[in-house]
Amino acid sequence: MHFQAHIRTIQKGTIKYTLLDFFKDESSLLLLDGNTSNGDSFDWLIAAGVVDEISVGEHNAFEELQQFYQKHQDWIFGSFCYDLKNGLEKQLESNHLDGIQAPALHFFLPKYLFVFKENQLAVHHHESQEEFNVEILSSVFESSNVGFNSSIKYRVDKQNYIANVNLIKAHIKRGDIYEMNYCQEFYAENSKLNPLEVFRKLNTISKAPFSCFYKLGEIYLLSASPERFIKKVGSSIISQPIKGTRKRGECVLEDERLKMELFDDEKERAENVMIVDLVRNDLSRIAEKNTVKVDELFGVYTFDQVHQMISTISCKVKAQKTILDILQATFPMGSMTGAPKIRAMKLIEKFEQTKRGLYSGAIGYINPEGDFDFNVVIRSIQYNASKMYLSFMVGSAITIGSDAELEYQECLVKAKALFEVLEGKNV
Repeated sequence: MHFQAHIRTIQKGTIKYTLLDFFKDESSLLLLDGNTSNGDSFDWLIAAGVVDEISVGEHNAFEELQQFYQKHQDWIFGSFCYDLKNGLEKQLESNHLDGIQAPALHFFLPKYLFVFKENQLAVHHHESQEEFNVEILSSVFESSNVGFNSSIKYRVDKQNYIANVNLIKAHIKRGDIYEMNYCQEFYAENSKLNPLEVFRKLNTISKAPFSCFYKLGEIYLLSASPERFIKKVGSSIISQPIKGTRKRGECVLEDERLKMELFDDEKERAENVMIVDLVRNDLSRIAEKNTVKVDELFGVYTFDQVHQMISTISCKVKAQKTILDILQATFPMGSMTGAPKIRAMKLIEKFEQTKRGLYSGAIGYINPEGDFDFNVVIRSIQYNASKMYLSFMVGSAITIGSDAELEYQECLVKAKALFEVLEGKNV
């Protein structure tokens, strides 16, 4: 490991935003914020600046990541775009509009790493960098306006959305698929934005366990994701797909009623168990025999904006399996595709109108021991500052039991916090 550290006791509630603001001109910058609820070894961490990096296209990307990790065997951070699927399966492609144009895979070895846990801030600096003195930072982060100056447009209107859902159900009736995650884009052109303030506000009203602020040159991802894609610690791997959503209630009694309604809903359970089976199948490709198990099925968890049904699947990975093997076997995550996975991804390309990019991809880290943790990029705003293009996508799982009107309303529930942050209004 090429990082050296010193510890500071910090009680500045805005220190993470102060650090992001200080390093805002670095070409790569990432905050992973667990909001104290993801069960990890940190409350939040920030990777700032670049010692070395890779930025690659769709083909052979995971191989290049494996080589990059082996070169450094240190903390590296970065992102996978959903469209890496095209490099994993020859029969897949993505030809839709790409307003953000993020690289298919980007990882970097940072200059500085800040790890915060229970008022203790570990300040790491790469051996090529001077020690960083946090005392030079301002004690108070000054919030400002989100700076959004445009109007949000719908890529697909409600009538066409409903028509597409019914066409997808026709594919299900024919036996082409069992389930498909169908997403729609909301976007704004010629838009200005204060990305850090947008993230601060989003992270205030929607404290999700896999939130992140990600800067890659002129591209930003501002995420309030509640979902973990995959985590590895030693030989243990877990994946925690989300399938099943209810809005929050107006009072405690309504909130409890909605939670029970979600838990008892046969359609939501069917969606969830189909994806659990898909994840079990993915993990079985890299797992020791008879170690794949479902640790929790149909768990209902409450977040600031929604209730979610989450299941946890785990396994023991075979000793000879590499980071490359694990990611190739499991990406993209089943919760964002459908089942069977390849056929569902083909139909996603048919019915969606936007290249997903970072949305339904993943962001996270690999540590010096080869362990890693990656989220699922949902509930997230993508923004290309140079092109002045803003995008966010939301979706839902379409099954034979889906009601198109209810699926549309579910999308709006998931987008509620994003509209609120950008336009200051509910939908």
